[in-house]
Amino acid sequence: MAAARRSIAAAALIAAAGCARIEPERPAFGALELVNGLCAIGPRVSGTIGAAEAAAWIGRELDDAGLLPIVDAFTESTPAGQTVFRNVMATLPGKTRKNILLLSHYDTKSGIADDFSGANDSGSSTALLLALARWFAANPYDGATLTFAFLDGEECREEYGRSDGLHGSRHLAAQMKGARVRLDAVILLDMVGDSDLTLTIPANVDRRLMATLQQAASRLGISEKVRHKPVDMIDDHQPFLDLGYPAIDIIDFEYGSAPGLNDYWHTAGDTIDKISDASLDEVGAIVIEMIRSL
Repeated sequence: MAAARRSIAAAALIAAAGCARIEPERPAFGALELVNGLCAIGPRVSGTIGAAEAAAWIGRELDDAGLLPIVDAFTESTPAGQTVFRNVMATLPGKTRKNILLLSHYDTKSGIADDFSGANDSGSSTALLLALARWFAANPYDGATLTFAFLDGEECREEYGRSDGLHGSRHLAAQMKGARVRLDAVILLDMVGDSDLTLTIPANVDRRLMATLQQAASRLGISEKVRHKPVDMIDDHQPFLDLGYPAIDIIDFEYGSAPGLNDYWHTAGDTIDKISDASLDEVGAIVIEMIRSL
């Protein structure tokens, strides 16, 4: 009888261990330092010296992380005339047949201010994507091939259209479709550094990826920071959706002086003092959880 009780107790311990919740990883990425590095370049309007310097800086950061940067320069017509754009990319080969594409744009809106450096739009997402590339390079996993793409030309000069805005994403999406590249997920980061983080996911996203994001945030204990915004949003994920790829836009479109406002967006108020390392870490942890779940 005593032996039977010991067997039952042992079985209970094994069962309890099997049910133990493994806490998701919450690394510190140090992305704020990268925001500072990118913003030190100043304005990064497509076709300008600042944009070219930013592309070179991103390439150096990827190289320092042990990745091979590829710069794809192309020319397209814009309201400002023929403009040279530069997409910067690097790939980490995986151990499965799955492919995940992670995106951020690095260009800044024209006409804001002579010293406008876009700390949140597009500094925060570009810095976090670089930090994620660095983290995955240092912490390999047995999953999908990851491609990190830093896009030029997201911002429009006048009004979004075929020749104004989303240049880098349209170019890359068409390239991948033409080459018949299969993508299991396209994850876009945009405006993810606000100290008062509220991810407002738009309606025009892949439903499965939205569920994956919500589940990741729940496992991390930060589900209250993810909301569904019931409107479509023009952003760099849309060209991929248009070509049939599953894509999601992880964006905080409440970036302002009070809750619910967006009055720092595309203004001189988009400055580095509004950006939080903690917010960047939280979004980075969500992305890692999503990738591991796909």
